[in-house]
Amino acid sequence: MAIDTEQEVGPGAARTPAPSKRGLPGIGLLKGLGITLKHLLSRSITQQYPDEKPNLPARTRGVIALKEANCTVCYMCSRECPDWCIYIDAHKETHEPAGGGRGRSVKVLDRFAIDYALCMYCGICVEVCPFDALFWSPEFEYAEYDILEMTHEKERLEEWTYLVKPPPELEVGAEPPEEEVVAKAPDATPAQAPRAQAPAGPEAGTQAAAQPAPQPAAATAGAPEETAPARPAGERHEVEPEQETFDRVLQDELGKGTDRRVAEGRAKAAAIRAARKKAEG
Repeated sequence: MAIDTEQEVGPGAARTPAPSKRGLPGIGLLKGLGITLKHLLSRSITQQYPDEKPNLPARTRGVIALKEANCTVCYMCSRECPDWCIYIDAHKETHEPAGGGRGRSVKVLDRFAIDYALCMYCGICVEVCPFDALFWSPEFEYAEYDILEMTHEKERLEEWTYLVKPPPELEVGAEPPEEEVVAKAPDATPAQAPRAQAPAGPEAGTQAAAQPAPQPAAATAGAPEETAPARPAGERHEVEPEQETFDRVLQDELGKGTDRRVAEGRAKAAAIRAARKKAEG
């Protein structure tokens, strides 16, 4: 049965209001002004760009760089690009092998360009490249006044490869990649060749005598190795950079005000080209 509190207290008695959970009005405004005043009097932490360059992490998606020496013109990146912003032109050359026989066809890259006005920086081209020719570079200062100039050719993309940072170290407890695990594993003992079963019958002794005895490992270790087959003419081989060309191009680029890492990359590329021309005669 419900009890009427008004009858118990009386019709003329005043009810006491419930205590309010809200604080004084304007407390939130005072707290906000206090935070503003605190940061107003403290020292500014704004980085003074462009006088101070930001220290970007290694995985920064700034721009896509191309290492032309690794490109085999497989068109994998341009086919998988969802924006169709990669343009590749190439031609085939046939080189006659040094030892005779059938000619060897080689693709030569003529043009590799990326239209950064269309690129959405998804990174699919970097992931699908089977020969590690595309990399993420932290460079981001490539703005142009004309949108038509946003299509950068392979010479500009090659310069950005010199700014690519090495990958960061693994975190504590992370598993190393499979390549490092295989490289650090001890060399496995070579599998022993299966022994030939002795033939049965009266001719067993004759065939066993005809078979040459296996040579010990010490005898085969000192044997001269077979000469490698001749390299086909026109195939690139590793050469040492020409030091004179490297020093000259490096001084010229530094005199123009080029960044040292970019200048060293250009000088090394010029020195390798000069050494290859000299080797080819």
